[in-house]
Amino acid sequence: MPATPSSRWSDLERPALDGPALAAALTRDSDLWRSVEVVDSIGSTNAELLARAADGAPEGAVLVAEHQEAGRGRLERSWTSPPRAGITVSFLVRPDVPAARRGWLPLLTGVALAESVGEVTGVRASVKWPNDLLALDGRKLAGILAEAVDGAVVVGTGLNVNTSAGELPGTGTSLSVVTGAPVDRGPVLLAFLRAVGRRYRRWADALGDPVASGLAEDYLAWSSTVGTTVSVTLPDGSVLDGVAQAVDWDGRLVVATNGGTVELASGDVRHVRRV
Repeated sequence: MPATPSSRWSDLERPALDGPALAAALTRDSDLWRSVEVVDSIGSTNAELLARAADGAPEGAVLVAEHQEAGRGRLERSWTSPPRAGITVSFLVRPDVPAARRGWLPLLTGVALAESVGEVTGVRASVKWPNDLLALDGRKLAGILAEAVDGAVVVGTGLNVNTSAGELPGTGTSLSVVTGAPVDRGPVLLAFLRAVGRRYRRWADALGDPVASGLAEDYLAWSSTVGTTVSVTLPDGSVLDGVAQAVDWDGRLVVATNGGTVELASGDVRHVRRV
């Protein structure tokens, strides 16, 4: 008997993902996903796929890391998670849609994540514009980062699954904290990627039209931002207060302020807070 347990079972509440099984299950019934690779550790899944995209890698690659050493969020914020505690995944797509419409990709990803988390675990969540998945108490379950290079887009997601309360910031939570029990990451990951695949095909086939593809309607149904009073912090530190009225055709948040209506792209803001 070995002196130390194998890496797969070294933490019984945090078993490793079965990469070959995930790849077989996802690629056999998908017209989008070509490959699924699970690595023990990497600097950044997004950075790796961006490099591959620049070298001409085709659409449909999925990269999952059990541990990410240099994870990045929006605006170069860091994203950290203990090994095998969460789902850290990036995927590469090459959407043949107008460039401006690509702003809907992180929103599409958020909807797919919300519905798959609910389907597999029963945890009800909402999407906060532009890139967060929130539990019902407003704490953050996941973050999403989309980056483009040479006509390709890499979308990365970090979801807290079995992260304990003591390992989380005060603003964060995890699926196991919400449910009170460990959650099997494999079914959540598969459901998420399948949901992304279905929604991506409809959206891309509609040339990125969020209305014709049904994405806009579904996003509003999951949104905890649209229809609320918000305080938006801009990159220069100034604050814009108003009512989030809609998300426009290019994925921008439409905010009605005392000075008029403004459309904000994700890169235009540092933080959006409900008031």
